[in-house]
Amino acid sequence: MKVVSAEYITSVVSAKKSPELRWPEFAFAGKSNVGKSSLINCLVNKKKLVKTSSTPGKTQMINFFGINNKLCFADLPGYGFAKVPDSVRKHWGLMVEDYVKTRETLLGVIFIVDIRRGMTELDWGLRDWLNAYDKDYIIIASKCDKLKRNEKNKQISKMRKELKEEGSDDVLAFSSKTGEGKKELWDWVLQKADLKRT
Repeated sequence: MKVVSAEYITSVVSAKKSPELRWPEFAFAGKSNVGKSSLINCLVNKKKLVKTSSTPGKTQMINFFGINNKLCFADLPGYGFAKVPDSVRKHWGLMVEDYVKTRETLLGVIFIVDIRRGMTELDWGLRDWLNAYDKDYIIIASKCDKLKRNEKNKQISKMRKELKEEGSDDVLAFSSKTGEGKKELWDWVLQKADLKRT
């Protein structure tokens, strides 16, 4: 998809305060520091649309972005090893759960996993949670440029085998650095949104 505009809309600390948009919406979810922000920036061809940080837990709100005045991307707070108080982490979980359950325009979740780590216990928990709420999702194995080709292929095969045994969909290798997987991810988004590639 040719991105002609990608703009920050707003950030919220409560799903009830989410913007009233009627565009097809896609959420980006994953562990803290898994590369959500870099992935979004790669998709929209903007290096600084979403602020990136090496500090886990930097994203503490749901951040909304408008794409071509046709789509909405929602960057969700990361989960896992974020260095934040338990009370804050609990609030994030409740906020995200409320968002996923109630957001009528949400068509799919881009579920990001670090290819070097594979599916962790927390990732399996999110997958089960998305299945329980009957939400469409695609699993992205991010940072694939960090591995040599043989290592990447071996890890993808391992993840696919594990996920197939658990009844999940396929895995897409992705690199924000090289752009690998970018076209395939856009194809998935546009198909779900019933939009043509431009």
